[in-house]
Amino acid sequence: MRATIKEKREVAKGTLFVTFDLQGEDVDFAPGQYFFVTLPDVGHQDEKGLRRHISVVTSPDEKGTLGLATRMRETAFKRTLAELEVGSEVDVEPPKGNFRLPDDTSRPLVFVAGGIGITVFRSMLRHIAEEHLPYRVTLIYSNRDRESTAFLDELVELERELAGFRLVLTMTDDPGWDGESRRLDRQFFEECLEGDLNRYTFLVAGPPAMTEAMEKALGEAGVREENVIAEGYTGY
Repeated sequence: MRATIKEKREVAKGTLFVTFDLQGEDVDFAPGQYFFVTLPDVGHQDEKGLRRHISVVTSPDEKGTLGLATRMRETAFKRTLAELEVGSEVDVEPPKGNFRLPDDTSRPLVFVAGGIGITVFRSMLRHIAEEHLPYRVTLIYSNRDRESTAFLDELVELERELAGFRLVLTMTDDPGWDGESRRLDRQFFEECLEGDLNRYTFLVAGPPAMTEAMEKALGEAGVREENVIAEGYTGY
């Protein structure tokens, strides 16, 4: 379906947030899903082309729009996205995918995000807040430094406003940061979370190497496979 660019803004150093106006179309989707975007040709081409699947960063409650956030790189898709003006037409496909909020609201959740993997969890958290859903969520969010941490201020504010939400940040290479700076590993999870780790459901999102490392760390901490849902994202 045809859509137009509604908004573009930088949400961290090198990370662009873009929303698309669906021109009156209402699209139902679950937070955590992804969608395909095809951009018009403005002169940039490479072997990957101008069509990309990317996680929805906006909430299903924001009717008539879909949004994405992506790290900017020197690919044809991202160079084109950077150059397109608000109002430019793009082609958007309905969201799909199975990475989504569990139906059971009684079981505490742990979101584990590395870098731009935060996109799916922003969608989920905004939906939880807007619908006043009774989830209990701990978000463990790892980045190099504050300036490259997408949606940092928004998440800090959300922790103040949303009952049942706890934000745990770690900055692994930020000399001015006085908070947690360790990389995520077995010990981090054991110290960060209370009680038996198998009382939680873990949702992990980030680059494939990161998600694989987190699955390994959680396994070393004794978390059973059925309590871990992981999604590795490429192309960000």
